[in-house]
Amino acid sequence: MQQPIGVGIVGYGRAGRWFHAQLIAREPRFKIAAVATRSEERQKQAQSDYPGVAVYSTLEQMLEDRGVQLVVIATPHDTHAELAVKAAEAGRHVVVDKVMCLTVSEADRMIRVARENGVLLSVFHNRRWDGDFLTIRKVVEAGLLGRLRVAEIGIWGYGPSRGWRAERSKMGGLLFDWGAHLVDQAILLQGEPPVCLKASSQFDRPEIDVETFARCELTFSDGALYLIEVCKIARIGKPHWFLVGERGSLVKYGVDPQEPLLLSGKFGEAKDPPEAYARISTELGGIEVEMRLETARGDWLSFYRNIADVLTEGAELAVKPEEIRRVVAVLEGSAKSAAEGRVVRLQPDGTYD
Repeated sequence: MQQPIGVGIVGYGRAGRWFHAQLIAREPRFKIAAVATRSEERQKQAQSDYPGVAVYSTLEQMLEDRGVQLVVIATPHDTHAELAVKAAEAGRHVVVDKVMCLTVSEADRMIRVARENGVLLSVFHNRRWDGDFLTIRKVVEAGLLGRLRVAEIGIWGYGPSRGWRAERSKMGGLLFDWGAHLVDQAILLQGEPPVCLKASSQFDRPEIDVETFARCELTFSDGALYLIEVCKIARIGKPHWFLVGERGSLVKYGVDPQEPLLLSGKFGEAKDPPEAYARISTELGGIEVEMRLETARGDWLSFYRNIADVLTEGAELAVKPEEIRRVVAVLEGSAKSAAEGRVVRLQPDGTYD
């Protein structure tokens, strides 16, 4: 029997401990071999969570451990590119938590170094396997709504950004967190990157320099308009999804339930309640029809299952870095658009004017 692939996790905060480690531990072809964190408290926590795991203070120390073949980077956004390049140059496969990085130039360097060293590079866009997105993608591909003309995708909540996420230099901006997932989902639904965008933002907490509200309007080549919104000061939320097609419309409240259940140790029970099912109004055979559509069961483990398939069986990579480079281009362009108050045009190569 083939030995499990040794995984080293860099960063053992919320993302490293509660997302990556728990999912990796559920994939039998992986073994959590090491954790790198400067926090002695978190080092002890890692050893308690996974007895026998090696702990290090830095990535450089971890890279001396030949038992680590795959490095997972779960650190602040501004460190992703540098750490990914170091790991790839050391001949390790790399998974980076979203967002991939803060600039297209960083993404290009990460991709180039991974290719030069013959290692895997992927980005943890786990929300490609959210139940709501799986359901909506199936609805769109089945043609129930016809050609999409308007799509609103948003995250609405109340509470300040905390820790490094309250620092723009480390975070990148509000859209660089949840917004990265929403932009990726928009591009997947539309089947192409946008041709232009217009972004705006609000700053209502003077103690931090990260937005409390950010929006980005994406226009695609066929004229379809996607509105991406993330808000941190909303006590009452809007729908997570609102889609308008030439044939029908869809509304869906609530985000995928995997996150809270993963944090509570009940990951396998993640299932949308009936009241959160998508509502669709469309036309079938010349008859107007309204229906509720049960939400597909989400499966974030699919991400790491695919990584294992790639490394052990030569399968196709599900989340390719070139795809996520397009997301980074939109996010970087959005920051420029909001700062300068103008429309930004995106080129096919991912650059923008």
